[in-house]
Amino acid sequence: MKSLWSATAPSVVRTPALSESVKVDVAIVGAGYTGLSTALHLAERGVSVCVLEANEPGWGASGRNGGQVNPTLKYDPEQLVQMYGSARAEPLISTISSSADLVFKLIEKHGIDCAPVRKGWMQVSYSEKGVAGLHVRADQWARRGVPVQRLDAAAVASRMGSDAFAGGWLDGRAGAIQPLAYARGLVGAALAAGARIHGQSAVTGLQRQGSGWQLQTASGAQVTADQVVLATNGYSGNLWPGMAQSILAANSFIVATKPLTGHAAESILPGQETVSTAQRLLLYFRKDSHGRLLMGGRGLFNDPTSPTDFAHLERSLALLFPQLGPLEFEYRWAGRIAITRDFMPHVHEPAPGLTLALGCNGRGIALCTSLGQQLAGRLCDGKAEFAYPVTALQRLPMHGLQRFYIGAGVAWYSLLDRLNIG
Repeated sequence: MKSLWSATAPSVVRTPALSESVKVDVAIVGAGYTGLSTALHLAERGVSVCVLEANEPGWGASGRNGGQVNPTLKYDPEQLVQMYGSARAEPLISTISSSADLVFKLIEKHGIDCAPVRKGWMQVSYSEKGVAGLHVRADQWARRGVPVQRLDAAAVASRMGSDAFAGGWLDGRAGAIQPLAYARGLVGAALAAGARIHGQSAVTGLQRQGSGWQLQTASGAQVTADQVVLATNGYSGNLWPGMAQSILAANSFIVATKPLTGHAAESILPGQETVSTAQRLLLYFRKDSHGRLLMGGRGLFNDPTSPTDFAHLERSLALLFPQLGPLEFEYRWAGRIAITRDFMPHVHEPAPGLTLALGCNGRGIALCTSLGQQLAGRLCDGKAEFAYPVTALQRLPMHGLQRFYIGAGVAWYSLLDRLNIG
């Protein structure tokens, strides 16, 4: 199903399939945000880099997400300090906090045409208990100098145009973009900096060769590199043993209405904020630059095949904004995100010169852009400070049952959300 983003993004940047064997300093597999940001920041340092993508750059969830630029992780700052200790946690917190800054700086620096808006992100809850937790979260970020606001029910209703929520908080660092346009902008910037990027160049083999690596592509062309980054995220296959089995690849479904008009439409998110619910099975929504109302959330494990697969999202929009009357939907689409067991991004170094980077857990735009910048620094200087935890690669137990896990989890968390438990 065609997405809103593919219908409205600037033209595809030409990235022809790899047709000849090459040797570079760093080879990157996957042209989503992580791979493209890594390539851009490496090329700007004068490193020779080649990106290989099985489809076209931005084809995966990088070009099919909700477009929210949110500089957070699942965990609050004080939780991260408890998990990692202050010495390790504070650089991570600082890096995450500035990740939206990085996105918008890159957009400005490279003139990326992606409809950027930076009016903040509201996280909201249906219950007073949930609101109390969100206010604690806001206070923790406020103590670190982040522009935040506590929101009560009236403030949320005024900003959102819906009285369904008990309150929440506003994160002033956040914003929204056209995500596929941003990915294509990163392609153009990386190419201009000297990187090689090849679409339609699936990597079929990876093996150690001397002190470096050799990558085999479906066309028969090879890439020889000193270092390799695998950045395939929710579309990871078996290129490295255990990588695909270390995550759950879950679908995120999104719908978009036709452009809204009239007084009722003007009452919906007049300040251009983005929104996410704090429930376990979150919903996220925003308006695009043409006034369409978008809503996303979890869907079936399988890829969608008909409009009925999106009915739960369409019902949710109708319930939240009854003043709009019957809604007409123009686009429906989905993309796979990588979910890790601890809901943290995972960086693994299972062999010399090989880095695996995956697990954006639905926070890909800011997180993966930042992760790419960090990876570039680490690849150039192994002693450089690296904010993200580097961990051992671990398979999820009984990963072959991930379809069951996701389906059971959706049902269980849906029940807890309805009961307002936890």
